[in-house]
Amino acid sequence: MARRFDLAIVGTGGIAAIHADAVARLGRRARIVAAVDPDRDRLTSFADRFGVPRCYEDLDAMLAQERPDLVHLCTPPGLHADQAIACLQHGLTVLSEKPPALSLAELDRIKAAEGTDAARAAGARFATVFQHRFGSGGLALRRLVAQGRFGEPMTARCDTLWYRPDEYFAVPWRGRWDIEGGGPTMGHGIHQMDLMLAVLGPWREVTAVAARRARPTATEDLSCAIVTFTNGAVASVVNSLLSPRETSYLRFDFAAATVELTHLYGYGDGDWLVTGAPGQEAEVADLWRAQLSGVSSGHSAQLAHVLDALEQGAAPPVTLDDVRPTMELVAAIYASAFTGTRMHCGEIGPGSPFYDRMDGTGAPWSVPAQREG
Repeated sequence: MARRFDLAIVGTGGIAAIHADAVARLGRRARIVAAVDPDRDRLTSFADRFGVPRCYEDLDAMLAQERPDLVHLCTPPGLHADQAIACLQHGLTVLSEKPPALSLAELDRIKAAEGTDAARAAGARFATVFQHRFGSGGLALRRLVAQGRFGEPMTARCDTLWYRPDEYFAVPWRGRWDIEGGGPTMGHGIHQMDLMLAVLGPWREVTAVAARRARPTATEDLSCAIVTFTNGAVASVVNSLLSPRETSYLRFDFAAATVELTHLYGYGDGDWLVTGAPGQEAEVADLWRAQLSGVSSGHSAQLAHVLDALEQGAAPPVTLDDVRPTMELVAAIYASAFTGTRMHCGEIGPGSPFYDRMDGTGAPWSVPAQREG
């Protein structure tokens, strides 16, 4: 019989319910044994809804009493790094909601904690929720690209065109550099950009603009970037919270095929459109259909892969090494937009203001007195 994993959820807001639903869809393979939230009413409501036996109002109290196989971080982004480090220091593996940290500096702190004796002895690892990697369409495209079946990548589009009204930002941590880490580039479009990078591989350089056009935030509500990859492909990237007709759109043009994905917050096999180059239409269509298995993107899809890895004693996806290029691209978009310079991969490190904070030298619409933290 397959092993059943014990899970703990930290933070019991809306995203935690999505995690709990994903656990339920895996049946007897996993169960939630503990939940943590300083809001007692919200914590109790969550525990009652999902049948969680033990509740804690403090992470340290949970860590002192429990030994779950996996801790899900469903808290605001500004809490992720310290909470992840605390769990790793207790020898517990972490699955964190995006973004995993507020900056590359915080990401490196998590990496250091993962490498400590306590974490290594327990096999504790850190993974980030990037569920769009795990739908059968995304897995199929990555596999076919790795095999060279569609030919060389030429160009791509990566659009996260969403709409968030002013009221959305009434939640105190939203729209703030010191708690959310950024606007749609960091908190919304990061899913699409991560899938783009998973398909096309390492990026080389980026030039970008960002603006605060309409929303009552310290962060941007719009960014646009041109990204060049090491394989020569060039992609345009737009992240917006100002788009009344919402869509998430990825397009990859290869030598032998165009692959398009149109969805909003998650996709199924039917959301992909694959078009072969002239003379290769039937071959490409047959090749694509043969790869699909009907798995939609979503938390349950990634969680199944995470549990597979834990059962095999392997690092659960998406690892810190996997997520760093995505986080570095986000930082580089902000750096390019705020300094007016072209940024290269590997350029942002200790000593750069954009290593410590995504807004780095400061957004052009802000003044020093308005910066948080």
